[in-house]
Amino acid sequence: MLEIPTDLPADLVPLSWLIGVWEGTGVIDYEVSGTRVNGEFAHRVSFSHDGGPYLNYSAEAWMLDDAADDGRGAGLVSELGYWRVARPVTAADAGPALLPPTADAVTRTADDVELLRTPEGGFPLQVALVHADAISELYLGQVNGPRIDIATDAIVRPEGAKEYAAATRMYGLVEGHLLWAWDIAALGSRLGAHASARLAKVD
Repeated sequence: MLEIPTDLPADLVPLSWLIGVWEGTGVIDYEVSGTRVNGEFAHRVSFSHDGGPYLNYSAEAWMLDDAADDGRGAGLVSELGYWRVARPVTAADAGPALLPPTADAVTRTADDVELLRTPEGGFPLQVALVHADAISELYLGQVNGPRIDIATDAIVRPEGAKEYAAATRMYGLVEGHLLWAWDIAALGSRLGAHASARLAKVD
């Protein structure tokens, strides 16, 4: 049964089903320069909140290796970020940088969030992620009930980074498990299926 925390800001209610730590395994299957890259990996994802109108996100993945004592093979990705329901910034919000709000804080309500609902019945979503290799991604999309669809609006790569042009991610809550799929356009290949996983919530 899905439990929604009672102390959530109203803006986070559409994302509340993500909160927690999720672990499981998945598969990679992607073609690069005519060569098929595939294998099984382990994945750990954490969504948490600290009272702000966003979710804190962290994730890491590594190849599974039966020959290793702990079964842990090469590291694949380590990423951190923030997930938020998109809304116009007001004078009551801080920023940019360290600039304080210029108006008194206003407690947002479920009615305020309802005004953000999209024609498809969901809520607009912004996801900002940074990888340990300094690649940054900005995803836009929507959360609609227990499903999330996002696509990159921008990818920033430092000099010397591998070519990575675009991505989409889909998340869904199915029978208590977090299922996700990640499509990428990278290393000269077009946007296509790259990886997927099934994760269970851990205590």
